Amino acid sequence: MAERRLFQEVAERIAAMIAGGAYPPGSRLPGEREIAEQLGVSRVTVREAEIALQARGLVTIKTGSGVYVTDGKTARGDEPPAVSAFELTEARSLFESEAAALAASTITPETLDRLDELLEIMGHDDGDDARSTEADQEFHLLIASASGNQAIIHVIKSLWRMRTDVPEVRTTYASVCQHDGRTRQREHAAIVDALRAGDPGAARIAMRAHFNRLLEAMLDATEEREISELRRKAAESRERFLMSARLR
Repeated sequence: MAERRLFQEVAERIAAMIAGGAYPPGSRLPGEREIAEQLGVSRVTVREAEIALQARGLVTIKTGSGVYVTDGKTARGDEPPAVSAFELTEARSLFESEAAALAASTITPETLDRLDELLEIMGHDDGDDARSTEADQEFHLLIASASGNQAIIHVIKSLWRMRTDVPEVRTTYASVCQHDGRTRQREHAAIVDALRAGDPGAARIAMRAHFNRLLEAMLDATEEREISELRRKAAESRERFLMSARLR
């Protein structure tokens, strides 16, 4: 298995241990180093696996405290609502901008270092959209966790679940994120700069600017799809007309 996919395998192994009762609800997972030694992987891989488990609702990452197993009620609950990509992005802009503002005052040097690593992945994904999306998700969830506000963290995790699980949303994001790796990397770098400066206002503005650009890109992509659909229908009508004319 490729190194960049290893964290998914580790996440499944930890999830299996949780399901088997090794780590009951409310318990704290062992530290990154212990899990890494137990599973024979790096601490970075364990950290990425824990982020993935948090996105699934199996654990909660509490900065400075540890990783705790949830009660499981949100792990595989009801299906997400049928939202549009525009609705979801508007909601993400509201909550994630405030999460960034809160995180600016509390974020740790270790988290900032990891955000820098994720920026490198976004800037050098070599066309690997899946890897870039994984880095993007971890980036945003790390900032949410750094906010220290459990309500905001829960909402952002739920929004990311819609981002990955709702087919229409996933398709729309894929269409606009396919070729924007460099732009996205620059926008995320501006967010990290504001966080490193400890400037809540700048962090809020940088995060909001990222989502505003994303919304504009979605509008452009929607217009292009509508134009393509009109052209397709026009071509079909023209073909039917020509065929009818030949049969006369």
